[in-house]
Order: sequence, then C-alpha cells, then structure tokens
Amino acid sequence: MNLTLKIWRQPDAASAGAMHTYQLADVSEDMSFLEMLDVLNEQLNAEGEDPIAFDSDCREGICGMCGLMINGEAHGPEVTTTCQLHMRSFSDGETITIEPWRSDAFPVLKDLVVDRSAFDRIIQQGGFISVNTGSAPEAHSVPVPKDDADRAFNVATCIGCGACVAACPNGSASLFMGAKITHLGLLPQGQPERDERVVNMVAQHDHEGFGGCTNIGECTAACPKEIPLDVISQLNKDLRTAIRHGH
Repeated sequence: MNLTLKIWRQPDAASAGAMHTYQLADVSEDMSFLEMLDVLNEQLNAEGEDPIAFDSDCREGICGMCGLMINGEAHGPEVTTTCQLHMRSFSDGETITIEPWRSDAFPVLKDLVVDRSAFDRIIQQGGFISVNTGSAPEAHSVPVPKDDADRAFNVATCIGCGACVAACPNGSASLFMGAKITHLGLLPQGQPERDERVVNMVAQHDHEGFGGCTNIGECTAACPKEIPLDVISQLNKDLRTAIRHGH
C-alpha cells in the first residue's frame, strides 16, 4: 500500500505543534500500525530528519502505552489497542491522520507522546488495598460469589491506556476510575477502605482537570478491553454512599 500520513509534530511541551504530511510506499497489510510508524521513522532517519516520537512497550495489547488518535478515533477503526491494529484495516492510497490523545490532563511531551501520570496519581489516591496479604491465601478461604468474581475480573482488565479520556467529548476519566472502583468494591479485600477510596479518587480526578461524565458512551465504545459503561453507575453509587457515611 501507498499511504499519505498527516502526523502531529511538536518538539516539546513548551512549543507549538503542527500537522506534517509524509508519503510512505510499499506498506504491507500484515504490518501492525506501530511497525508502519517504525518504517516511517527509518525513512526519516535516512533523510536526516528527526524521527516521530510515540509511546509503545509490550506491543501485545497489554500495557496500554500505545495510545494514538487515528483518523479521529482512539486507537483507530478497530476495537483494539494501537499496537494490535494492522494495516489491513486501511486502503491503498488512503490518507491517515495521526494525533496524540487530546486532553488537558494529558499534556503533550513530544509529537505523539503524552504525559499520563494523572492516572498514576488517581491510583495513588485509592486504587489499591493496604492490607498486607502475605503469601497467596488458600483459594477458598474467603468465599466470593462467582458472579462478583467474574465481574471483578472483567473490569480489572482495564489497562489504563487513556482511550476513554481521548474519546470522551468532556475529557472524563470516569470509565477508568469506575473500573478500579468496581473491581475493588466487588471483593471482600476492598471493603475496609471502600468509602475513603472513592472520595479520594474522585477528588484527584477533578483536581487533575478531567471533565465530568454525561453518559454519552464514547468511552466504552473506544475501550480496547470493552469495559462496560455501568462501572460509572457503580462509581456514582459508591460516591453517594460514601457521602452519606460522612466522608
């Protein structure tokens, strides 16, 4: 395939950015999207230009590092991570627009790389349990209903990629936060700090500059792990309960 690539270039966080256009020939449909960017960077290096900075790590759809807006969609046209998106999803001669996540809470560091440390600070405010569990307990020592265990496992698959924020017109991280709140709130180990957890995490979310949720649903549509929208309802329910309890 021959492609026209329109890519956001920004030298650093303090400088203005702009879209730059590149031509890339002989792209295999079997390449991943990130492999295609690797090929482009080899071309730029050969031409003496600065390669395009973008995040990646595992390239297996696990770590959540590789977030890009592709033709206006978080992670591109398929429900998957950018690293698991393949060029067979595009057509010969197509123009592809590639941008970083767009959110005040995710400032651009360089080109397509953004600072997602706001997510880390939300987790630090309560996305864990402080109980010292020691070695792995015997599996049946703390009974958990199967439906609760299955749901906790499913929402725990959130990889913190930030697609929910990038897709949301309000720039809300409620889906990310709701997944963490729901996961821990369903399990016995998460009960002692349940009220404190949700209040602190919501306060940090708002402090970081994320927007409010208006239940549009773009977040769950873009989520590569298909976290359901109802985790936001659980988040709001837990927050109301915590407030009633005086937190």
